[in-house]
Amino acid sequence: MCLIVAMRLQIDLDDDLVERLDKRVGRRHRSTFIGEALRRALDDEQRWEDIEAGLGALSESTHDWDDDPAGWVRAQRRSDPARVG
Repeated sequence: MCLIVAMRLQIDLDDDLVERLDKRVGRRHRSTFIGEALRRALDDEQRWEDIEAGLGALSESTHDWDDDPAGWVRAQRRSDPARVG
């Protein structure tokens, strides 16, 4: 059995933002909508951090694909026996 614990927070939002939120989801669904939006935003932030952390991980030269990137991609595709088509 999984127990979900919710924490109450107080946040301040502009009146026009709350009005738009209520029109979109209704007063009774504010928390759910805000929670889902926050979760997506945090996931996006994490993805960008991961992307930025990987910048520079590959050297600037001497890659297998440098001479013919399209040919390299075709060869990779052909080498996968699970690939259909």
